[in-house]
Amino acid sequence: MDYRKEYERWLAHATGEVLEELQKMDEAAVEDAFYRDLAFGTGGLRGTIGAGTNRMNVYVVAKASQGLANYLRETVQEPAVVIGYDSRIKSDVFAQVAAGVFAANGVKVHFWQELNPVPTVSYAVRALHASAGVMITASHNPSKYNGYKVYGADGCQITTEAAAAILAQINALDIFADVRQMDFQTAVKEALVQYIPAAVLTAFLDEVKQQSVLFGDEINRDVAIVYSPLNGTGLKPVTRVLAESGFTNITVVEEQKNPDGHFPTCPYPNPEIREAMELGLTYCERTGADLMLATDPDCDRCGIAVKSADGGYVLLSGNEVGLLLLDYICAQRLAHGKMPAQPVFVKTIVTMDLAERIAAHYGAQTINVLTGFKFIGEVIGRLEQQGRAEDYICGFEESYGYLTGTYVRDKDGVNAAFMICEMFAFYKTRGISLLEKLEELYRTYGYCLNTLHAYEFDGSAGMAKMQSIMDGFHKGLERIAGQPVRRTEDYSRGLNGLPPADVLKFYTDCGSVVIRPSGTEPKLKAYISVTAADQAQAVEIERQIAEEIQKNRIYS
Repeated sequence: MDYRKEYERWLAHATGEVLEELQKMDEAAVEDAFYRDLAFGTGGLRGTIGAGTNRMNVYVVAKASQGLANYLRETVQEPAVVIGYDSRIKSDVFAQVAAGVFAANGVKVHFWQELNPVPTVSYAVRALHASAGVMITASHNPSKYNGYKVYGADGCQITTEAAAAILAQINALDIFADVRQMDFQTAVKEALVQYIPAAVLTAFLDEVKQQSVLFGDEINRDVAIVYSPLNGTGLKPVTRVLAESGFTNITVVEEQKNPDGHFPTCPYPNPEIREAMELGLTYCERTGADLMLATDPDCDRCGIAVKSADGGYVLLSGNEVGLLLLDYICAQRLAHGKMPAQPVFVKTIVTMDLAERIAAHYGAQTINVLTGFKFIGEVIGRLEQQGRAEDYICGFEESYGYLTGTYVRDKDGVNAAFMICEMFAFYKTRGISLLEKLEELYRTYGYCLNTLHAYEFDGSAGMAKMQSIMDGFHKGLERIAGQPVRRTEDYSRGLNGLPPADVLKFYTDCGSVVIRPSGTEPKLKAYISVTAADQAQAVEIERQIAEEIQKNRIYS
């Protein structure tokens, strides 16, 4: 792309805020904004908000919507799409722009009238028999980001094949000349855009509550809970589900209660990192709460902190919460005769391998999939097609995503919050803390430490550097931190029945290392899994591996 020529074209056609930003750009900003089109793939679009082809703005959103509309009109007889949005800057604007494009192209639009969690789009696509879904969100990214996530008719994020077909439609368009648009309010008046009834949200929340595995067991629901929606979409659905299930002793973090895309008290609104949880932890100390929950802005991830024996609070990782949920669900199903004959547990290849040992103990098959919850959703879909939907017992990924039912095809922070509260109350009623339960699992199955290291590479030079580093890893590793590499799995050509992906997994005697570029951010990620005799030994081995990867492979 001739970035300067494209910039001049935008100057001639763009209006409003986009034009104002274009007029203020220096040459470096122009190049970064126009050196490429924002990448569209199975995760849709994601990028920083601003003017240009490499940014999230009304023109890029409209062009993507036109491409998707063309794809749907060619592949579906009476296409319809569900649209949802989160609390991010311009999410509501982008959602209305998308709706206007679909309406102008004769695609029926089901529109969530207020912001809602991302799993509600997955749910509504299937409940309303739509052809596709669009969620305007950038998940847990900083406030400068927004995105455009696309779902298929099955409620899963789109497949590689569908993404390629939609991208071909998008690439065939001129961003200014080929996009049909309609005013959102006009489309509503003409019933081309219809608001989704409140009953659909109620049905979704009822499905969440039906995931309980108490089966009549008594628990004390008066546990003290601090909850933060991190200025996102979780407030209403999470507190409603918990209240309707008897969990009413809830304190909401006031500063993070209401939707706010600037995330003033948590610049990186990701419950995976301590900084996002800090304010909630101060509430815990003030109130003496038993449990803290936080969901990310689009409420598909959930992080927790629990009180320790000394009165402080300990953050649990996504892996640790997943292990606890898997064991709790399996144990309860087995105890009450509710375990299916052929139970299936699903996890991603970067998720703690210890989960496989727990699943095997309960007679459950583990299916490993590529990183991304859509692959877990696809497994659920295949089980449903085989008449085995009830065999799915749960799935999780290390990045704080969980799902214990088949009512959606994506991770669900509402479901996670509900199930975590139930599990916590179940054990607390019996005098057991989650930390004690976790230690019991480690004693039973062995100690395992999983960590994630992310290295950021911004701009066109950063992308080239990241690819160069990956090329180096593809040449192979003989040793990692003194440990011989026993086996290498290269998923770039497809492996174990999975689609091709730029992912490498290196196995040593003490664990494994997975290297992959992020699909949604300009980052290279290293997932380190260490098995050792105890925590101290695992921490030291992990430190050595991380140090070698960073010094000799990333920043060499």
